[in-house]
Amino acid sequence: MMFFTNGFLIANLLPRYPEVKQAFGLSNTEFGVVVAMMALGSIIASWLPAPLIRRFGAGPVALAGTVAIAASIAAIGFAPHVLLVAAVLAVTGFSDAVTDTAQNVHGLLVEDAYGKSIINSLHALWSFGAFTGGAIGAWAASQEIPLGPHLVVAAVVAIMLAALAIALSRLPADLVRRSAEATGRPESTRLTRAMWLLLLPLGLLTIVGILPEEAAMNWAALYLVQVVETPFGVAGLGFVSMIAAQTVGRLLGDLATDRWGAVAVMRTGGILIALGGLLIVAVPVLPLVLLGFALIGFGCATVVPAAYAAAGRLPGLPEGAGVAIASWLLRIGFLATPPLVGFVSDQTSLRVALGILVVAGVAVFALAHRVRSTPTPAAG
Repeated sequence: MMFFTNGFLIANLLPRYPEVKQAFGLSNTEFGVVVAMMALGSIIASWLPAPLIRRFGAGPVALAGTVAIAASIAAIGFAPHVLLVAAVLAVTGFSDAVTDTAQNVHGLLVEDAYGKSIINSLHALWSFGAFTGGAIGAWAASQEIPLGPHLVVAAVVAIMLAALAIALSRLPADLVRRSAEATGRPESTRLTRAMWLLLLPLGLLTIVGILPEEAAMNWAALYLVQVVETPFGVAGLGFVSMIAAQTVGRLLGDLATDRWGAVAVMRTGGILIALGGLLIVAVPVLPLVLLGFALIGFGCATVVPAAYAAAGRLPGLPEGAGVAIASWLLRIGFLATPPLVGFVSDQTSLRVALGILVVAGVAVFALAHRVRSTPTPAAG
């Protein structure tokens, strides 16, 4: 439920991005800079999740972050100036960085106790929440419901669900004890060169793995309006197609990972991302563009969960540190990508700019082997 609410909240806003862009008269580059503020906020918060988790526990930290996300998302609907929108998005990203790390750390503890892969299923619930929020946002846009009341209702629903989730998500006593023992390690554990050599490729993998999702979140609605020439009420279908396929991919991801291994599954995903990207930019017709977004969503489904799991289990790191560092590296990509896509699209076209999806697919294929079990880093 925590994963569900995290996806649900932000996705309510995404189908309505074209309205926000139009309301403030933004160019593609300016819009890219505004949405990148969410990534900037998350990078600023990158140092915070691990010590908070060790002090208060992953569940309470995730709940507090969810409440902060809900409040900031609701505020966007009433922002009178684009600078305020940018500031609130930065607060959203700050809060999301904390929530994201906390819920993943909690999930990995449960997975370790369960003895089978469940991390993809947890992320599937995030995707299902995003699908639900995106569908509601698209419907609200088609019905011309004012943005402010729409986002307030979404925020209230999410807070109620998160409060219920925290009441249900207490860890068994043995896991609490194991987590406390792990958090007893000193926070000043030094990241050695060997650790960074293991973490950086995993961080790059999270960046290229999240890029298809980021492209659909920030640019799918605009692509459908600007290139495919659909009305605002239809524009949300690009994101909904991606997130629906991603949900299915994550629901199947644990079974596929247990049967064929994370590397094989991820390499297949890289191929699907590249094919989907080609379809989106080469054939800007609504049914085929929606199919392309579905392919990139299915292809990227297991990439970030597998990279987080690999980073979270690197030996020699304090509890939550591996996931936090991988999340921080991912958000650097989030910060750079929207302005880059916006600038390239203003200089050429949005079709050319979204060719980055093909590059992302190739990179996922090339880096897939990094999620294999890694050896203990050497000291020094």
